[in-house]
Amino acid sequence: MFQLSKKADYGLIALKHLAQHTDGSVSAREIAVEYKIPAPLLAKVLQKLARKGLLVSQQGINGGYVLARDPSKISIVDVMEAIDGPIGMTPCERGSSCEQMDRCSVRDPLMKLKIKVVRVLGDTSITELAMN
Repeated sequence: MFQLSKKADYGLIALKHLAQHTDGSVSAREIAVEYKIPAPLLAKVLQKLARKGLLVSQQGINGGYVLARDPSKISIVDVMEAIDGPIGMTPCERGSSCEQMDRCSVRDPLMKLKIKVVRVLGDTSITELAMN
């Protein structure tokens, strides 16, 4: 089953929150409390997003995080790949061996489906998430 990882889910929640609160930086703790997310895990997710250039970390007494660019320019796929790496739908895409590899009749159709899914996720921005 295709499913968001918990870390990607938390990243999307945080970016949506930041897109809705553009009047200053927001701390990881503030977001964690608001959405009942484990603070240490969220802090790691936000640090990863900052390292990947989606967030900017601001130090100091009023420190926290802000979006690195306009939320309309950040897609769901950007967040997912920043946290979990390239999107895959099947284990064989990730290099796992499969006894059915030589006889597999669904690998190519699933790859076409993956392309469509990634396109939709890539076309959906954080702004669109923040509007709901």
